Amino acid sequence: MKYPERMRALREDKDLSQTQIAKLLGVAQTTYSQYELYKRPMPIECLVALCEFYEVSADYMLGFSDKKKHP
Repeated sequence: MKYPERMRALREDKDLSQTQIAKLLGVAQTTYSQYELYKRPMPIECLVALCEFYEVSADYMLGFSDKKKHP
């Protein structure tokens, strides 16, 4: 699973809109939408912010692991 799929799943699990997450990241909704659609690479700062917000590891977000958190 690629990180855009994980981003979308985590956002939808919390019943959040793209606009809400875009505000959290300080980007436009259209920019965030492009991250989820894999049309634009996501900056590392956004990855870190999302991992902290969702309380998941970067390995999980990037698809390297199915464990949400490190032990």
